[in-house]
Order: sequence, then structure tokens, then C-alpha cells
Amino acid sequence: MNVMDRFSMKGKASVITGAAQGLGQAMAEALASAGSDIVIAEINTDLAAETAKEIAKTYGVRAEAVQCDVTSPEDNRKLVEYTVNTFGKIDVMVNNAGIVKHIPAEDVKPEEWLAVIGVNLNGVFFGAQAAGRAMIKQGFGNIINTASMSGLIVNTPQPQASYNASKAGVIHLTKSLACEWAPYNIRVNAICPGYMQTEMTKKIFADGGEWVDTWMAMSPMKRPGTPDELQGVVLYLASDASTFTTGTAISVDGAYTCW
Repeated sequence: MNVMDRFSMKGKASVITGAAQGLGQAMAEALASAGSDIVIAEINTDLAAETAKEIAKTYGVRAEAVQCDVTSPEDNRKLVEYTVNTFGKIDVMVNNAGIVKHIPAEDVKPEEWLAVIGVNLNGVFFGAQAAGRAMIKQGFGNIINTASMSGLIVNTPQPQASYNASKAGVIHLTKSLACEWAPYNIRVNAICPGYMQTEMTKKIFADGGEWVDTWMAMSPMKRPGTPDELQGVVLYLASDASTFTTGTAISVDGAYTCW
């Protein structure tokens, strides 16, 4: 087989949570460009529907939008059920939805802590669990979790203990699930993005200031990444190019965590 053929996603069905914009949208486009049908799971269905329509038009694949609150086990179950009923299987589950709150640890309210853990860690587990159950039945599958370099290091100068803890949890959850589900022919990996310039962060980078100055001073490449710079990684992990890769967390951070 030509090595490039191993990157093909034709005939596969991929679910990406939080994919209406930003990093998730870039991931969905990467998989669609390689031929995968796409399910975009979002709490904002209007935006998700627009993104799905554009992906279908651009890449000639089937793209569906499904409402999903990732903190709800039932919503995750329905999402996977919809995918299996629509496409006959679920090949790839990308648990990407996430939030951050910049609050000093001593000032974090219980509900603020739980909100971040609920989306970033519990949501990843519930999504992986729902997909894992279906994948065990079908005998194969591939789960990709969006962690962060914040799960490997403590960011400065912004206070975000809840975010850092949640992403560290995602990395170890990924390794745990990879070991448990390897006998079922299910691979589980994580991607750890560094500072990325997205729709949500572009104003922060445009305005500059102490945070941005500190981040860029600490980054060997002296710039933020862009969503498209995650596309090769997600395609590698989702495709048959990575059939012996599981339980790993790949940093895409411009060498930020090397210093």
C-alpha cells in the first residue's frame, strides 16, 4: 500500500465535539478533506449547522450537526447512537469541546470549578465512554481527546488552576482508556495544543499586553499557532497511518514546553 493511502478517511464516519468553529472546525475540515463523513456536535446548533453545510459543500462529504451538551452522559449516548444509525458505525470520536476560566484559585467559586471540570474532563470521559461502548460492539474505533500543553506545564501569568487540572486529567484518562480498550481494537490518543490564535483568542493576541508578551517570550517560535497547524496531527491519529499509536499525548506547541 502507498503510504499516502493510509491517510485516507474515505468511507469513515467521524464525530467532533465543539467543532462549529476554532480548533474543532479545523479538525473536522482535516478529516473531511481526507474523505470522512462528519458529525459536528455542538451546544450551539445554528452555528454547527452552518459549519456542517460549508464542510459538505467544500469537501463533498456528508456533514451533520447534532446538538450535544458534553457534560450530559445522555446527550453523548444520543450523539453516538445518531452517528451509528446514520452511518452504520462510528470510526472516530474527537472529544474537543472545552472552556477556560481565568480566576485566582483562592477566589474560584465551587460552581466555577465544577463548570470547567464538567466540560473539560467529565465531558471527555462521557464522550469517550459513549463512543467506547459502541466501538467495543463493532470491534474497532479511534478516540482522540483534546488536552492541552496546560496539562503538562503550569501556565503563567494567567491563573487557571481548574483548566490545568482538567487537561492533566484528560492526558491520564487518555492513557488509561488506551490500555483498557486496546484488546478491543480501539485506539485512544490526545493532542496537546499550545497557544493558538482562534476566533476566541484573536482579540487577546491583537491587544497584546503582559500575558501575550510573557507567552511569546517563553515560546521558542515567538508566535502562536493557528488552527490549521493541528490538522496534520488529527489526520495522522484518526487514520490508518497511526495504527500502532495509542496512549500518547502529542504536543503541538511550538516547543513551548521544552523550556
